[in-house]
Amino acid sequence: MKVMTVFGTRPEAIKMIPVIRALRRKLCEIVVCVTGQHRELLDQVLATYELRVDVDLNIMETDQSPVDVLSQVTDQLPPIIRRHRPDWLLVQGDTMTTAASAWVAFLEGTRVGHVEAGLRTRCNRNPFPEEINRRLTSVVADIHFAPTQTAVQNLLAEGVSPETVFLTGNTIVDALTDIVKTPVIFGDARLERLHRPFVIVTAHRRENFGAPLKRICQAVARLSVRFPGVTFLFVTHPNPAVQQAVCDHLDSQPGVLLVDPIPFPAFVHLMKRATCILTDSGGIQEEGPTLGVPVLILREVTERPEAVESGWAELVGTSLERIVSKAAEYIEGNPKLRRGRSAPFGDGTASVRIADLLARSTLAINGEGPLSIEPTRINGRRSKTG
Repeated sequence: MKVMTVFGTRPEAIKMIPVIRALRRKLCEIVVCVTGQHRELLDQVLATYELRVDVDLNIMETDQSPVDVLSQVTDQLPPIIRRHRPDWLLVQGDTMTTAASAWVAFLEGTRVGHVEAGLRTRCNRNPFPEEINRRLTSVVADIHFAPTQTAVQNLLAEGVSPETVFLTGNTIVDALTDIVKTPVIFGDARLERLHRPFVIVTAHRRENFGAPLKRICQAVARLSVRFPGVTFLFVTHPNPAVQQAVCDHLDSQPGVLLVDPIPFPAFVHLMKRATCILTDSGGIQEEGPTLGVPVLILREVTERPEAVESGWAELVGTSLERIVSKAAEYIEGNPKLRRGRSAPFGDGTASVRIADLLARSTLAINGEGPLSIEPTRINGRRSKTG
């Protein structure tokens, strides 16, 4: 079996690398193609995991738009697929790289596998453009690897064939399981000296650009005054619009530490030690609960309702007053907010399930065997897998 993986951002790489490793253990031939949609952050992950790249489209340009990414991928990827002729093209999540690559593979007659399929907010522009990207990918995908039962139900409600939908868990749990076992070197003396209590803050979503991001920064400034003994670690995104807004409001604010993106293993160890996390990131909504850290979601809706239902995350939006009020509750250690339930995103073996399902699907399609896998348990639930 020959599988081509295509990804372009740091979160995609982090979640796809465990799958690549699992496929290689099954002696599959893997072609690793990256688009470079987020060049610097992607390269950081590739270097950390020492992952060899076979094809690099290197599409990133200054101030690129989603349309720019779409046009470059649809222009460059077709001849790559024709040259390598993979049995499967595997994509992850909901980026422009994901949607564009899946669409190209469909047009080229290559079967598409979608890792982390079925996430939905039902709001076309929130998050933008991710909500439409993942829905488009679901339309052309031949096999859907859903991380949770909610994601499975979303796909089935849209008419996706049940025979192509599989509950696997989320591969981020696989990645975190390995990282937390390994000591890290932060490479930044400020982070080495950082001890509790501290709060991590990240914000980068397009829908929060402008006034919402300004309110988030103002809330952090107000919290730093209210809690002088707490450090607010704001990890800034490379996007110039984000960096400018954050620096304008927080650059000289006492108690606020602004840092560039941190290598993922070091960031995981910091998250595990944090009092709580304020973020609009999708991935951190999974990572925080998995690590046992409360997450305050700086968005109006989420495609990961399981995090909220588990008690490990709470939607707070971008209201200045609400952010301050909710964050204060967590910083002050309100005992009502202590969480006892387990995280809902899997047991750390999603990548093995995905590799097995791809291999068995290929055999079934080639008429060499049925697609039949014994039900497994994910967080105590039986998963129907074929």
